[in-house]
Amino acid sequence: MKKLTLSALVIIVSSAAASAALAQDAAAGKTSFNKCLACHAIGEDAKNKVGPQLNGLDGRKSGTAPDYNYSDANKNSGITWNEAQFKEYIKDPKAKVPGTKMAFAGVKNEKEVNDLWAFISQYDKDGKTK
Repeated sequence: MKKLTLSALVIIVSSAAASAALAQDAAAGKTSFNKCLACHAIGEDAKNKVGPQLNGLDGRKSGTAPDYNYSDANKNSGITWNEAQFKEYIKDPKAKVPGTKMAFAGVKNEKEVNDLWAFISQYDKDGKTK
């Protein structure tokens, strides 16, 4: 009975670890980021476009990317970007920050949202991967 219980526990733990590993895939996030490229840049040579560059987003206060003209809604949102804030925002930007200039319907697929966060959050403020 102990062996059966231990075997079941190993299977459950292994499954949970595999699910967590699949939950965020930076390579898939890079592919998804192609939807964002028209307006945003990320990486060492990133510059502001229609939207701000996204280097160092994790931990950055909304409305503070240098040399970008943010809406008052973003500047005054009080958001400090982290995983939870990003995931809520990217699903429906206008609902999260009414008055934002971001004209994007959002990403509804949970896996794609997770993958995008994995990709974006790997960049520090200088556009280098952590």
